[in-house]
Amino acid sequence: MATSPAKSAQERRADIVNHAHSIGIDNDYISVLVDEFYVRARKDEVLGPIFDQAIGDNWDQHMSKIKLFWQSVALNAGTYSGKPVVEHAKHKSIEPGHFTIWLNLFDETLKDTAPTEAARIYFLERAQRIATSLQWAIFGPPPLVKKENGL
Repeated sequence: MATSPAKSAQERRADIVNHAHSIGIDNDYISVLVDEFYVRARKDEVLGPIFDQAIGDNWDQHMSKIKLFWQSVALNAGTYSGKPVVEHAKHKSIEPGHFTIWLNLFDETLKDTAPTEAARIYFLERAQRIATSLQWAIFGPPPLVKKENGL
């Protein structure tokens, strides 16, 4: 059985971009998603004060950085070079339950803005992994739940 040669990093990146574009994801949509999400997040009674305290008067800079982050996540653009765990961990007002609120608000935003259902799922899967990894990095993994008849 013949095997095909492994794809180069450039070819894999092109595959990711082509797939994302085929379901309606591009830099323009990422900008719409980020802008709309933060309009909603800033109005949210729980998340709004946390974001305002963390970002202060640096919203333009933050929005630019977050758009680069999502371009890197969704399109494998390699444009983001921040440290999300460090940035989130330094804000002591963040609690584990805030990640669920964030994720639900992100999904609501996706439902209202995503060009296709496939685009919504594409972003939501990545957002779920990001929320879980940030939560685990900051607070540790959740405790194991013991069932009545063992683990």
